[in-house]
Amino acid sequence: MQQEVTILNKLGLHARPASEFVRCAQTFRAEVRILRNNEVFSARSILDVLSANLDCGATMILEADGADAETALRKLSEMMHEFVRQEQEEGIT
Repeated sequence: MQQEVTILNKLGLHARPASEFVRCAQTFRAEVRILRNNEVFSARSILDVLSANLDCGATMILEADGADAETALRKLSEMMHEFVRQEQEEGIT
């Protein structure tokens, strides 16, 4: 399964949101990958997620294989909206 996702928060997937994203990806049995610029990154690796350069406005394809792949894709894509909400609460505009 695949889903295109756009990074919505101003700071992108920098250290803290990237860490939350990776922790979430690790909770699923499905193997989750990030496809970006003809490269493949593991959604379970903080180094891979940071290396994907996911700045605000960037798009990526989330790809998941496994029993809970659909749930993993839904939850990880929903996190993009949660990161925007967190920035708004912190006064980042």
